[in-house]
Amino acid sequence: MDNSPENTLPGSGGTQRPGHRAERPRVGHIQFLNCLPLYWGLARTGTLLDMELSKDTPEKLSEQLVRGDLDIAPVTLVEFLKNAGDLVAFPDLAVGCDGPVMSCVIVSQVPLDQLDGARVALGSTSRTSVRLAQLLLAERHGVTPEYFTCPPDLGLMMQEADAAVLIGDAALRANLHDGPRLGLDVHDLGAMWKEWTGLPFVFAVWAARRDYAAREPEMVAEAHRAFLASRDLSLTEVDKVAEQAARWESFDKDVLARYFTTLDFRFGPDQLGGVTEFARRVGPTTGFPADVQVALLGQ
Repeated sequence: MDNSPENTLPGSGGTQRPGHRAERPRVGHIQFLNCLPLYWGLARTGTLLDMELSKDTPEKLSEQLVRGDLDIAPVTLVEFLKNAGDLVAFPDLAVGCDGPVMSCVIVSQVPLDQLDGARVALGSTSRTSVRLAQLLLAERHGVTPEYFTCPPDLGLMMQEADAAVLIGDAALRANLHDGPRLGLDVHDLGAMWKEWTGLPFVFAVWAARRDYAAREPEMVAEAHRAFLASRDLSLTEVDKVAEQAARWESFDKDVLARYFTTLDFRFGPDQLGGVTEFARRVGPTTGFPADVQVALLGQ
C-alpha cells in the first residue's frame, strides 16, 4: 500500500480513493522570527510532511498566492485586502499585536510632530508597516514627510534622514540596542496604533485561495488545524523555542521569549475590528474599498 504524503489526505489516516490523487497543498513559509512560532510546531507534530513549503519574503509570498502559484500562505494585510475577493482568511491565525509589537518602529532624531517636510527613510518594502507608519504620522501627528527607501542600516539611515521606519530583526535591534545607544527616540508602531484607536493591529493573515478552498476543503481545514496546533505548542513551549532560535539569531533566549509572547497570533473579533478600522482609514488611498469584506474560512 502506498502511504506517501501525496497519496494520503493529511489527518485522514488512509489513502485517497482510486483515481483521485491529491497533491499536497503548496504552502508559503516566511523564515522571519515573528512567524517562527507558527511553523516550529509543524515539525514536532509531523504535519510538516503534509505540506509542500516554499520559503520567501512576505511580499513575494503574497504575490505568489495572488497569482495562484501557492494554495495557502501568509499574506500581508494590505495585499490581502487588495485581493479579498480571491482569498479566504484562516480564523484565529495572524501575526499582529495588541499594544507594542517590538519589531515595527519609527526611529527619529526629532519629535515626530517636527517631521513635516523632513526626510524619512523606509528600510522595508512591507506595504502594511509602511502604510501604518504613514497613516500615524499624517493623521496622528499631522506631518507629511518626504519618504525614500534604503537598506535597513540605522547608522546610514540617520546620516541621510531625520527618521526611519524599520521592521523585523533590524527593528528589534534598533528598539533594544542601537536606538538607545545612539540617543534616538524609538516609537513602536503597534503601541502608537493601540493608543490612537484602542484596537489591536494585524500585520499579516494566513489565507487560502478561494478556488483551492472550494476544490480541496478538507486539505485547507487540515492545514488550518495544523497551524493552530503548531502555534499553541510553540507558545506552551516558548522557552524551548526561544532557546533553539537563539542559537542562530543575534538575540538571546530571554529577549526572544519576550518577543514571541508580545506578538498576537490571534485573529478574532477584536483583531477583525482593527482590520476594519485600518481599511476605513486607508482603503481608498491604498487600493481597496473602505468597507472591504473579509471572508473567513468556514464562515
